[in-house]
Amino acid sequence: MDTFIEFFTFQYPNIKYVLFGSILLAVSSAIVGCFTFLKKKALVGDVVAHAVLPGICLSFLLTGNKNPLYLIIGAFITGWISIVVIDGIVRKTKLKEDTATGLSLSVFFGIGILLLTFIQKSGNAAQSGLESFLFGKAAALVGADMWLFASVSVALLIAVFLLFKEFTLISFDQNFGAAIGFPVKGLNLILTTLTVLAVVIGIQAVGVVLMAAMLITPAAAARFWTDDLKTMIILAAIFGAVSGTAGAYISFVAPSMPTGPWIVMVISIIALTSFFFAPKKGILYKALKRRRIKNLILQENILKMFFQLGEEAGDFNTGRSVLELQDKRPFRTKELDSGLKRLQLQGYLTNQNDKWQITSEGQNKGRRIVKLHRLWELYLTTYLRIAPDHVHEDAEKIEHIITPELEARLEKLLDYPELDPHQSKIPYQ
Repeated sequence: MDTFIEFFTFQYPNIKYVLFGSILLAVSSAIVGCFTFLKKKALVGDVVAHAVLPGICLSFLLTGNKNPLYLIIGAFITGWISIVVIDGIVRKTKLKEDTATGLSLSVFFGIGILLLTFIQKSGNAAQSGLESFLFGKAAALVGADMWLFASVSVALLIAVFLLFKEFTLISFDQNFGAAIGFPVKGLNLILTTLTVLAVVIGIQAVGVVLMAAMLITPAAAARFWTDDLKTMIILAAIFGAVSGTAGAYISFVAPSMPTGPWIVMVISIIALTSFFFAPKKGILYKALKRRRIKNLILQENILKMFFQLGEEAGDFNTGRSVLELQDKRPFRTKELDSGLKRLQLQGYLTNQNDKWQITSEGQNKGRRIVKLHRLWELYLTTYLRIAPDHVHEDAEKIEHIITPELEARLEKLLDYPELDPHQSKIPYQ
């Protein structure tokens, strides 16, 4: 508790620089990354993050010091060149974009490592700490760094705010944008420039290797929670701010823990939580939905079977054993038992002395499923000219998803038929 108070009351001067610097870097990267993510250009951030290293090294070689402004300028130039190289390779050769991306990333990063090794062996004392750009060192942020990063972050946010409509259009359908007169090439150029800037200002916090995660992961996590772009950007910014705060706090509590990697760890945990537990799109939600649909289909098939047995016997009041039901349709025993018990709870079946009997409510539901099955079979044979012996399997699937509106249209289209293609009666009442 004491460390929590010390951290958030800024009892140590450097804490506020690390905290606010981490938050600014994470938020600005997350917002710009939303558009990169939606344009399916996730690897662009990775390329730029690796391509800035030679720019940092060249800036140091030319200036002889680690002034953040010079390093950012150099990083921006080589990062931007890497995007131009990818575009040039794709346009001028037969290589695909993924190949061009891999080439650009590896070549630029290789040149960066070569230059970094040369600097380390040059004997220049000012090069100390330059290697921290590989993995980041947010704890080393000072006031001058924070103000510089804050200026760039604010510029990024203003650009996104002013061009939000245009960026939205090119992220979803740039061909339509070009057709209605939008300067698509220019907008892509601006968005690319903002992406490079977002990567460049983030490398001091999380480093070259991990920067791509800060650009894409918050956007990917936010996408699972919403279909609205504005909400997605807000969520991505919140996720970025939380990860930046958590990473800075963890490194404060445990000084041996680096800030940058922990920022990435926290945002990765947020992303994994989103992937599994987000409503509608989460893995757990989809698994539960599939299970509900599977159970619903099973229950409808059981009721349909009871109705068909009642039709054949001319008696819907006779109790049926599990073996009789399995003779009619080869259900697995475990699934059948589960379905029968759920239908009993819903009031569609009753059980007396291990004999299952359908109720009047169950008859009505079973009758409708049988009717939909036979109507669809008749539709396929009448309008699609499919042979009667080839329509059963298709009707088995469709009968579970036909809505009352479609049911009424089928009845009207087929003129309320009495018999299906197999001369079985279609039960209306």
